[in-house]
Amino acid sequence: MSLPFVTFSRNVFIPLTNICRNRCGYCGFRRDMGHHEAKLLTPDEVRHIITRGARAGCSEALFTFGEHPEEVPGFNKWLQELGFDNIIDYLVELCKLSISFGLLPHSNPGILERSEFEKLKPYNASMGLMLETTASVKGHEGCAGKIPGTRIRTIEYAGELNIPFTTGILIGIGETWEDRVRSLHKIKELHEKSGHIQEVIIQNFIPKPGTRMALYTSPGIEEMKRIVTMARHILPADIAIQVSPNLISPRELIECGASDLGGISPETIDYINPESPWPNLLELRSMVDVPLRERLPVYPEYVKRGWYSAELKKLISFLSDAEGFRKTY
Repeated sequence: MSLPFVTFSRNVFIPLTNICRNRCGYCGFRRDMGHHEAKLLTPDEVRHIITRGARAGCSEALFTFGEHPEEVPGFNKWLQELGFDNIIDYLVELCKLSISFGLLPHSNPGILERSEFEKLKPYNASMGLMLETTASVKGHEGCAGKIPGTRIRTIEYAGELNIPFTTGILIGIGETWEDRVRSLHKIKELHEKSGHIQEVIIQNFIPKPGTRMALYTSPGIEEMKRIVTMARHILPADIAIQVSPNLISPRELIECGASDLGGISPETIDYINPESPWPNLLELRSMVDVPLRERLPVYPEYVKRGWYSAELKKLISFLSDAEGFRKTY
């Protein structure tokens, strides 16, 4: 498959908190309260990261954190010390901070209610939630936030509110080929209903030391090529397929239909996969055989549709060119 270019964005990764109600069998990010690495970033810490991103020419502030951390005993005290009753209200304020520094927020808060999306929509250029799989797998046992129907409903809420959205499937966590097909068809169905899914990540599982799935095997390149090919066949043409160049070599996957390399951070690590460093721009160019084109966290199609709030209009107009891509100077 010959593509004229592949896209990417420049971002800073803001791991707001690593406290999470879920205990996924493959997650190396989550920490328990009381662990020496447990944290909730303060406004000053977030401001420092955002400032570095702005100086590095980034356009995106990627907010990610553990799901429903308020359900973990002891976490609410941290929030209250910062003057907030819940993590969503805190996130809204940090998104406003990001916008003031010229970075467009993209938030991955986990399972949300419609009312929470309504709070976040004015201050997010796009949002995301990995579907992961429509199957029930052992790695999700005991995780309230990994019930497939609940995740699907969250993605539906985003569509009802016209929020440009990122989702995806996680490959190698115990799902079958049939599960993968069903998951992709479900994403297709959600998009055909609301038209809001701008990209689907096909992400290969990477085993993490100390987790229940530490001895699982990561899918190889041939398996990933087959899955990307299948995804391109199933998904509508207006959905980009994203692969992660810090987790797998993208060249052959682009030949199979992948068209986006995700957010590349010049200033922050991948806190979910800290053992896998981001390539810099020169390295990224050497990993592909087609030109790169920089985009914003909101895809050009949605920029042209005007799928953004009045609060973001000035910044998106400043950052985007006539086609909706990142403006070059």
